[in-house]
Amino acid sequence: MWVWESKDAKAVFVLVHGANEHHVRYQWLVQKLINEGFHVVMGDLPGQGRKPKARGHVESFQEYIDTIEEWYKRAQEFHLPIFLLGHSMGGLAVIQTMLQKKLDVNAIILSSPCLGLVNPPSKFLQYSAIPLNKFIPKLRLATNLAQVTRCEEMLKRDESDIHMVKKVSIRWFMELKTAMANSHRDVHNFPNVPLAVLQGGDDLIVDKSAVLDWFHNVPLTDKYYKEFPGLYHEVFNEPEKETVFEIAKGFMESHL
Repeated sequence: MWVWESKDAKAVFVLVHGANEHHVRYQWLVQKLINEGFHVVMGDLPGQGRKPKARGHVESFQEYIDTIEEWYKRAQEFHLPIFLLGHSMGGLAVIQTMLQKKLDVNAIILSSPCLGLVNPPSKFLQYSAIPLNKFIPKLRLATNLAQVTRCEEMLKRDESDIHMVKKVSIRWFMELKTAMANSHRDVHNFPNVPLAVLQGGDDLIVDKSAVLDWFHNVPLTDKYYKEFPGLYHEVFNEPEKETVFEIAKGFMESHL
């Protein structure tokens, strides 16, 4: 876990990264938040980052939920308003955490939350995963993800990043699949917390129709959905990231 402090901070952000990546890819966003007067708490999720116990693998999605709760408890030590921001699988983990833990936060921002996949594994692979999950759950297969951003600088840095996860386990995929299904099934139990969903219009990873379906069904009195036409999956890493941040900033400031 890492903590970055801002002078005269007005709130704390807990950032949750997505699948296959780690906290270093959020340097730009972290610095922007610090400059705007927010402390930032962030870490690497289990199975990812620099020293994972088992790269690309978790025994249960609960590991993510418990980790986010730990980061939240660290944020509470500042005695300031708390915001949660989760990207992709991190957004899915935030949803599952809120459903289970009902954390006391001022607002939540979800960036292209993983509530459905554009190109899920074939039916054959999904059926094969059921027995494999029982007998060899740590078997890892290549992710072969589509392009996540149009930013050439980010694409270049990712090529040489040895901490990026290239393979995930059968158990990891089954846990992800279950978490997505449960998030849609339990959507009406989501706590009434202000929510903003920021979605790439040309997302090649997450099925934006599944995101919009979940958003329409979540029973909140204060919710905001913004789709960015032409942007890929990582809206905070796209060439238009300054515009994305300004919209997120406006939402944050209206909920302090």
